[in-house]
Amino acid sequence: MTARVLVVDDIPANVKLLEAKLTAEYFDVSTAFNGREALEAATTEKPDIILLDVMMPEMDGFEVCRRLKSMPETQHVPVIMVTALDQPADRVTGLEAGADDFLTKPVDDIALMARVRSLVRLKLMTDELRMRETTSNQLGLMDEAEALHRADAAMGRILVVEDRETSARRIAESLREQNRVTIESDAREALVRVSGEDYDLVVVSLSLERSDGLRFCSHLRSEERTRNTPILAIVENGDTTRLVRALDMGVNDYLMRPVDRNELTARVRTQLKRKRYQDVLRQNLQLSLEMAITDPLTNLYNRRYMESHLSTLVQRAADRGKAISLLIVDIDFFKAVNDTHGHDVGDDVLREFGERLARNVRGIDLACRYGGEEFVVVMPDTDVAFANTVAERLRKGIADESFNVGGGVGALDITASIGVTSLQSPTESVDQFLKRADQALYRAKREGRNRVVSEAA
Repeated sequence: MTARVLVVDDIPANVKLLEAKLTAEYFDVSTAFNGREALEAATTEKPDIILLDVMMPEMDGFEVCRRLKSMPETQHVPVIMVTALDQPADRVTGLEAGADDFLTKPVDDIALMARVRSLVRLKLMTDELRMRETTSNQLGLMDEAEALHRADAAMGRILVVEDRETSARRIAESLREQNRVTIESDAREALVRVSGEDYDLVVVSLSLERSDGLRFCSHLRSEERTRNTPILAIVENGDTTRLVRALDMGVNDYLMRPVDRNELTARVRTQLKRKRYQDVLRQNLQLSLEMAITDPLTNLYNRRYMESHLSTLVQRAADRGKAISLLIVDIDFFKAVNDTHGHDVGDDVLREFGERLARNVRGIDLACRYGGEEFVVVMPDTDVAFANTVAERLRKGIADESFNVGGGVGALDITASIGVTSLQSPTESVDQFLKRADQALYRAKREGRNRVVSEAA
């Protein structure tokens, strides 16, 4: 994996050393020698990750990190503080300033590179979601500021997987004030829990006495349900080999024993906020996808989705020798509704029509708004006789009950004409299929409307 790395240190020799090590691992490196240069480079170079020294003149690393995390264009860039400071309070200060990690010199090169790659992977995933979020914003969905605000809300559900009773109790006591914490000492039982419940974070010891903590993490990353659940690993001090393997398999963050309470809460808070933010982005992405295939007025599928999905359904029916039928439904005299009562009333009719259509078809059927006042229902595994029965039930359900509309009109009597057909041969194209249903619809309209007509081959 390659990425753009910004190295910030006021000592040129330190910069050169890190630059050489990162370049040897095929990272693209840029440099800065003070806080001002760092902020400028972060906005112009657009790095994927920043390695930041703390002890710098004029503006220290803590202040640089705070400013980076306050600017929209850089707030999602991971920051690793690499410094000679080695007190727990310094680490907590860095984490609370927004740093993603705080490494004390001398830093193990293998662990550093593993951490850089881990954070870059997370950053690239977030970048992809944020890019799609731009489209969601254009569609009028939640903007990024609101997403960040929601990321700060609510307590988290945390699963602690630790078989040392004293350690598990201390971790839980540190986190329970602001979170709902569950302790599980058996990794197999923990896997059962995460498969049935939604956790915002899993804290796992990599030195479980009765289980393999790494294998547990691997299971979480291999399952669809838990693939995006953050993992905070607890590692024995000096166990670099296990730490590197954990980061490579997708563990999000780690703590060295003995666990400092303040550092624990700071890292947990960071992981929960990032998880909620990504959840909001994914939710918006799903909503934007739904909007792309849904007609906003009737909440039925739109023509684009129908034409794409119909091809798949027709091909599957042909391959399996199954029946498939199609209804084309047209609201009678709809132009007169618009001309007489206005388009607002016309929209009310379309909305109610869509609801009645959805109520009168089966769950396996595909109902969509084809355009204007025309609707299509695709009916898999259905012959033309049964499709006629459904079409007649639909026609009757529309004609027998008046439509309640606004604009001071009150109620309108609406009817519909329906054309029905079924796939005639495995070689019939989708266009031919639709055309025959359309021909049946025209016959229904010519013969007086408010009727169902079936088109033969």
